[in-house]
Amino acid sequence: MKIFFVTLTLVFLADTGMAQSNGKYANVNGLKMYYEVHGDGFPLVLIHGGGSTIGTTFGRILPILAKTHKVIAVELQAHGHTADIDRPLSFEQDADDVAELLKQLHIAKADIFGFSNGASTTLEMAIRHPEQVNKIIVASTMYKKDGAYPWLWEMMAHPSFEQMPQQLKDAYREINPDKNALLAMYNRDVTRMQSFKDIREEEIKGIKTSALIICGDQDVVRPEHAVEMYRNMQHAKLLTIPGGHGEYLGEITTVKPGHNNYPALETIENFLNEQ
Repeated sequence: MKIFFVTLTLVFLADTGMAQSNGKYANVNGLKMYYEVHGDGFPLVLIHGGGSTIGTTFGRILPILAKTHKVIAVELQAHGHTADIDRPLSFEQDADDVAELLKQLHIAKADIFGFSNGASTTLEMAIRHPEQVNKIIVASTMYKKDGAYPWLWEMMAHPSFEQMPQQLKDAYREINPDKNALLAMYNRDVTRMQSFKDIREEEIKGIKTSALIICGDQDVVRPEHAVEMYRNMQHAKLLTIPGGHGEYLGEITTVKPGHNNYPALETIENFLNEQ
């Protein structure tokens, strides 16, 4: 069963015509972080899900977003083109890395759009670096453990590398053929979820930026939790859409042949363009 893993970077490149040659690296907090910049306009940071890459999470909608925004898409520690280093994985550290990248790019303020684990990082950006955040979009995430269905935590209690679909392993190896790196990424993500810590409700209530919360009605996250998050935030909107984990974004493992309808996109664009 799929949790937070996504696939097929090469499909993204073929569909969008975007080449990896536009990717760059920045040294942030001891990490050589990979990022891409597409388009012009107000900055919009894209943060992928766990086990994923820029293309596998956002490949279907990135070209559309780049028509009206300056998209800064990142790959976090141990994911995609960004190699692992000797430090624990945490949403807080990921947020600090993204914040440092924005400083190096001389971007004072940006909209932040995260999916799944990337949305947990987005919440930490709003909590830890509010001066750098304009608006946030948090898609398919929770801020406390009971926000996800019990089956997720049961699976995390008994993980197996074999459970990771072969197509996901192949997608990672297209970027990094090191088998040890793939296993390390898997173990890193599992360990982070096994030690998942709730964000304090006071911190969620303290987020002052405008927020769009998105959840599928058959998501990893319970729709009731998305409603709870919406009610705890000061300036939030809520979008619940039929479908599974990332289906509303065209997340690559959810897309069927000939599928080109991404029902969250119009709401996302309207939210980002509101004054």
